[in-house]
Amino acid sequence: MVARTCTDVRKAEAVNVSGFADLAKAVGNLQYENRDYVLLLRGQRSDYRNKHRNTTIKPSIFRGHNGNPNPAVLQERFAKLRQAELLLIDAYDRHGLPRVPEIKKRQVLRWSILQHYEIVDTPFLDLTHSLRVAASFASDHDEEDGYVFVLGVPNISGAITTSSEAELQVIRLSSVCPPQAFRPHIQEGYLIGEYPDISVYEQKQLYQAHEVDFGRRLVAKFRFKKADLWNDPNFPPIPRAALYPDRHDPLAEIAARMKEELK
Repeated sequence: MVARTCTDVRKAEAVNVSGFADLAKAVGNLQYENRDYVLLLRGQRSDYRNKHRNTTIKPSIFRGHNGNPNPAVLQERFAKLRQAELLLIDAYDRHGLPRVPEIKKRQVLRWSILQHYEIVDTPFLDLTHSLRVAASFASDHDEEDGYVFVLGVPNISGAITTSSEAELQVIRLSSVCPPQAFRPHIQEGYLIGEYPDISVYEQKQLYQAHEVDFGRRLVAKFRFKKADLWNDPNFPPIPRAALYPDRHDPLAEIAARMKEELK
Protein backbone atom coordinates (compact mmCIF):
# COMPACT_ATOMS: atom_id res chain seq x y z
CA MET A 1 0.00 0.00 0.00
CA VAL A 2 1.35 3.43 -0.95
CA ALA A 3 1.75 5.77 2.03
CA ARG A 4 -0.37 8.92 1.87
CA THR A 5 1.15 12.27 2.67
CA CYS A 6 -0.61 14.92 4.71
CA THR A 7 -1.21 16.89 1.51
CA ASP A 8 -2.86 13.83 -0.03
CA VAL A 9 -5.22 13.63 2.94
CA ARG A 10 -6.00 17.34 2.87
CA LYS A 11 -6.81 17.37 -0.84
CA ALA A 12 -8.87 14.17 -0.82
CA GLU A 13 -12.51 13.84 0.07
CA ALA A 14 -13.28 12.67 3.60
CA VAL A 15 -13.71 8.94 4.13
CA ASN A 16 -17.36 7.99 4.62
CA VAL A 17 -18.25 5.93 7.70
CA SER A 18 -21.54 4.13 8.24
CA GLY A 19 -21.87 4.29 12.03
CA PHE A 20 -20.09 5.11 15.26
CA ALA A 21 -18.57 1.64 15.58
CA ASP A 22 -17.21 1.95 12.04
CA LEU A 23 -15.70 5.34 12.93
CA ALA A 24 -14.19 3.99 16.16
CA LYS A 25 -12.56 1.07 14.32
CA ALA A 26 -11.07 3.42 11.72
CA VAL A 27 -9.61 5.76 14.36
CA GLY A 28 -8.32 2.79 16.36
CA ASN A 29 -6.50 1.52 13.28
CA LEU A 30 -4.98 4.95 12.72
CA GLN A 31 -3.66 5.09 16.28
CA TYR A 32 -2.14 1.62 15.89
CA GLU A 33 -0.43 2.63 12.64
CA ASN A 34 0.75 5.99 14.07
CA ARG A 35 2.02 4.83 17.45
CA ASP A 36 4.65 7.59 17.68
CA TYR A 37 1.90 10.21 17.86
CA VAL A 38 -1.06 10.99 20.06
CA LEU A 39 -4.20 11.40 17.96
CA LEU A 40 -6.50 14.26 18.92
CA LEU A 41 -9.88 14.87 17.35
CA ARG A 42 -12.02 17.74 16.15
CA GLY A 43 -15.68 17.61 15.15
CA GLN A 44 -16.99 20.13 12.58
CA ARG A 45 -20.01 20.67 10.40
CA SER A 46 -17.95 21.07 7.23
CA ASP A 47 -14.61 20.42 5.56
CA TYR A 48 -13.28 23.94 5.05
CA ARG A 49 -10.76 24.38 2.21
CA ASN A 50 -8.16 27.02 1.37
CA LYS A 51 -7.49 28.43 -2.09
CA HIS A 52 -5.39 25.36 -2.94
CA ARG A 53 -8.36 23.10 -2.04
CA ASN A 54 -6.53 21.75 1.00
CA THR A 55 -8.43 21.18 4.24
CA THR A 56 -7.69 24.12 6.53
CA ILE A 57 -7.94 23.94 10.33
CA LYS A 58 -6.94 27.28 11.82
CA PRO A 59 -7.29 28.82 15.26
CA SER A 60 -10.16 31.31 15.37
CA ILE A 61 -7.94 34.40 15.50
CA PHE A 62 -6.43 33.53 12.09
CA ARG A 63 -9.68 32.74 10.25
CA GLY A 64 -11.24 34.97 7.62
CA HIS A 65 -14.58 34.82 5.84
CA ASN A 66 -12.90 34.82 2.44
CA GLY A 67 -9.32 33.69 2.89
CA ASN A 68 -7.01 35.19 5.51
CA PRO A 69 -7.98 38.18 7.70
CA ASN A 70 -6.34 41.44 6.68
CA PRO A 71 -3.79 43.23 8.93
CA ALA A 72 -6.36 45.66 10.36
CA VAL A 73 -8.63 42.80 11.44
CA LEU A 74 -5.73 40.90 12.99
CA GLN A 75 -4.54 43.95 14.91
CA GLU A 76 -8.05 44.46 16.28
CA ARG A 77 -8.32 40.81 17.31
CA PHE A 78 -4.99 40.80 19.15
CA ALA A 79 -5.94 44.03 20.94
CA LYS A 80 -9.25 42.45 22.01
CA LEU A 81 -7.39 39.36 23.20
CA ARG A 82 -5.17 41.49 25.41
CA GLN A 83 -8.22 43.28 26.82
CA ALA A 84 -9.82 39.91 27.57
CA GLU A 85 -6.69 38.72 29.40
CA LEU A 86 -6.91 41.71 31.76
CA LEU A 87 -10.61 41.08 32.37
CA LEU A 88 -9.87 37.44 33.18
CA ILE A 89 -7.19 38.33 35.70
CA ASP A 90 -9.64 40.72 37.35
CA ALA A 91 -12.36 38.03 37.38
CA TYR A 92 -9.99 35.56 39.06
CA ASP A 93 -9.25 38.13 41.77
CA ARG A 94 -12.89 39.10 42.36
CA HIS A 95 -14.28 35.56 42.43
CA GLY A 96 -11.51 34.01 44.48
CA LEU A 97 -10.59 31.43 41.87
CA PRO A 98 -7.47 29.32 42.56
CA ARG A 99 -3.95 29.89 41.22
CA VAL A 100 -4.32 33.65 40.73
CA PRO A 101 -0.50 34.16 40.64
CA GLU A 102 -0.19 31.56 37.85
CA ILE A 103 -2.97 33.18 35.82
CA LYS A 104 -1.21 36.55 36.16
CA LYS A 105 2.17 35.11 35.12
CA ARG A 106 1.29 32.60 32.41
CA GLN A 107 -0.35 33.78 29.22
CA VAL A 108 -0.92 30.20 28.05
CA LEU A 109 -3.29 29.63 31.00
CA ARG A 110 -5.26 32.79 30.23
CA TRP A 111 -5.57 31.88 26.56
CA SER A 112 -6.69 28.36 27.44
CA ILE A 113 -9.70 29.61 29.36
CA LEU A 114 -10.51 32.41 26.92
CA GLN A 115 -10.47 29.94 24.01
CA HIS A 116 -12.32 27.05 25.58
CA TYR A 117 -15.15 29.26 26.83
CA GLU A 118 -15.28 31.07 23.48
CA ILE A 119 -14.84 34.46 25.14
CA VAL A 120 -12.57 35.83 22.43
CA ASP A 121 -10.53 34.59 19.45
CA THR A 122 -7.09 33.21 20.35
CA PRO A 123 -4.15 31.48 18.58
CA PHE A 124 -5.25 28.15 20.13
CA LEU A 125 -7.33 25.39 18.52
CA ASP A 126 -9.84 23.26 20.46
CA LEU A 127 -9.47 19.47 20.21
CA THR A 128 -10.55 16.49 22.27
CA HIS A 129 -9.22 13.05 23.12
CA SER A 130 -12.74 11.59 23.08
CA LEU A 131 -14.15 10.26 19.82
CA ARG A 132 -17.70 10.44 21.19
CA VAL A 133 -17.24 14.09 22.16
CA ALA A 134 -15.81 14.97 18.73
CA ALA A 135 -18.60 13.15 16.89
CA SER A 136 -21.23 14.77 19.10
CA PHE A 137 -19.85 18.23 18.33
CA ALA A 138 -19.84 17.31 14.64
CA SER A 139 -23.55 16.45 14.96
CA ASP A 140 -24.57 19.56 16.91
CA HIS A 141 -26.06 21.52 14.00
CA ASP A 142 -28.95 21.39 11.54
CA GLU A 143 -27.04 20.04 8.54
CA GLU A 144 -27.31 16.42 7.45
CA ASP A 145 -23.59 15.59 7.46
CA GLY A 146 -20.83 15.89 10.03
CA TYR A 147 -17.03 15.56 9.96
CA VAL A 148 -14.40 14.29 12.37
CA PHE A 149 -10.78 15.31 11.78
CA VAL A 150 -7.86 13.37 13.26
CA LEU A 151 -4.65 15.30 14.03
CA GLY A 152 -1.32 13.83 15.11
CA VAL A 153 0.70 15.54 17.87
CA PRO A 154 3.88 14.56 19.75
CA ASN A 155 3.59 12.52 22.92
CA ILE A 156 1.76 14.42 25.69
CA SER A 157 3.77 14.41 28.91
CA GLY A 158 1.91 16.72 31.28
CA ALA A 159 -0.43 19.67 31.65
CA ILE A 160 1.49 21.66 29.03
CA THR A 161 3.66 19.81 26.54
CA THR A 162 5.98 21.82 24.32
CA SER A 163 7.96 20.58 21.35
CA SER A 164 10.53 22.93 19.88
CA GLU A 165 11.14 20.46 17.06
CA ALA A 166 7.46 20.35 16.05
CA GLU A 167 7.02 24.06 16.99
CA LEU A 168 3.91 23.02 18.87
CA GLN A 169 2.44 23.16 22.35
CA VAL A 170 -0.37 20.96 23.65
CA ILE A 171 -2.44 21.98 26.67
CA ARG A 172 -4.52 19.49 28.66
CA LEU A 173 -7.42 21.63 29.81
CA SER A 174 -8.39 19.51 32.80
CA SER A 175 -4.96 20.25 34.28
CA VAL A 176 -4.86 24.02 33.73
CA CYS A 177 -8.48 25.07 34.33
CA PRO A 178 -9.74 25.51 37.91
CA PRO A 179 -11.99 22.78 39.36
CA GLN A 180 -14.94 25.18 39.06
CA ALA A 181 -14.55 24.88 35.28
CA PHE A 182 -16.77 21.87 34.64
CA ARG A 183 -16.93 22.01 30.84
CA PRO A 184 -13.32 21.01 29.96
CA HIS A 185 -13.55 17.89 32.14
CA ILE A 186 -16.75 16.74 30.42
CA GLN A 187 -15.35 17.49 26.96
CA GLU A 188 -11.92 15.91 27.61
CA GLY A 189 -10.58 19.05 26.03
CA TYR A 190 -7.12 19.85 24.71
CA LEU A 191 -5.73 22.91 22.97
CA ILE A 192 -2.87 23.14 20.51
CA GLY A 193 -0.95 26.23 19.50
CA GLU A 194 2.29 27.38 17.94
CA TYR A 195 5.44 27.26 20.03
CA PRO A 196 6.78 29.80 20.82
CA ASP A 197 3.50 31.69 21.24
CA ILE A 198 2.30 34.19 18.66
CA SER A 199 1.32 36.65 21.36
CA VAL A 200 1.07 39.92 19.44
CA TYR A 201 0.19 40.99 15.92
CA GLU A 202 3.82 41.90 15.14
CA GLN A 203 4.90 38.28 15.76
CA LYS A 204 2.23 37.02 13.39
CA GLN A 205 3.99 38.95 10.61
CA LEU A 206 6.87 36.47 10.92
CA TYR A 207 4.59 33.54 9.97
CA GLN A 208 3.10 32.67 6.61
CA ALA A 209 -0.59 31.73 6.49
CA HIS A 210 0.15 28.02 6.02
CA GLU A 211 2.38 27.99 9.12
CA VAL A 212 -0.57 28.75 11.42
CA ASP A 213 -2.81 26.15 9.78
CA PHE A 214 -3.04 22.89 11.73
CA GLY A 215 -4.30 21.16 8.62
CA ARG A 216 -0.60 20.32 8.22
CA ARG A 217 -1.01 17.90 11.16
CA LEU A 218 -4.00 16.14 9.61
CA VAL A 219 -3.84 12.33 9.63
CA ALA A 220 -7.36 11.54 8.40
CA LYS A 221 -10.83 12.99 7.99
CA PHE A 222 -14.17 11.23 8.15
CA ARG A 223 -17.65 12.15 6.97
CA PHE A 224 -20.94 10.70 8.14
CA LYS A 225 -24.68 11.09 7.92
CA LYS A 226 -25.90 12.06 11.37
CA ALA A 227 -28.88 9.73 11.10
CA ASP A 228 -26.54 6.81 10.35
CA LEU A 229 -23.78 7.57 12.85
CA TRP A 230 -26.03 7.23 15.88
CA ASN A 231 -28.25 4.40 14.65
CA ASP A 232 -26.89 1.95 17.24
CA PRO A 233 -28.53 2.47 20.68
CA ASN A 234 -25.31 1.23 22.31
CA PHE A 235 -23.50 4.33 21.00
CA PRO A 236 -25.74 7.37 21.62
CA PRO A 237 -24.57 10.97 21.05
CA ILE A 238 -23.81 13.20 24.00
CA PRO A 239 -26.75 15.64 24.47
CA ARG A 240 -26.00 19.34 24.00
CA ALA A 241 -26.83 20.06 27.65
CA ALA A 242 -24.09 17.61 28.64
CA LEU A 243 -21.57 18.95 26.09
CA TYR A 244 -22.16 22.45 27.49
CA PRO A 245 -22.99 21.83 31.18
CA ASP A 246 -23.08 25.54 31.90
CA ARG A 247 -25.66 25.48 34.69
CA HIS A 248 -23.16 23.41 36.71
CA ASP A 249 -20.22 25.59 35.69
CA PRO A 250 -19.61 28.91 37.52
CA LEU A 251 -16.85 29.81 35.09
CA ALA A 252 -19.40 29.73 32.25
CA GLU A 253 -21.32 32.52 34.01
CA ILE A 254 -18.13 34.56 34.37
CA ALA A 255 -17.35 33.95 30.68
CA ALA A 256 -20.80 35.15 29.62
CA ARG A 257 -20.36 38.41 31.53
CA MET A 258 -16.91 38.93 30.03
CA LYS A 259 -18.28 38.50 26.51
CA GLU A 260 -20.79 41.25 27.19
CA GLU A 261 -18.03 43.58 28.41
CA LEU A 262 -15.96 42.91 25.29
CA LYS A 263 -18.73 43.76 22.81
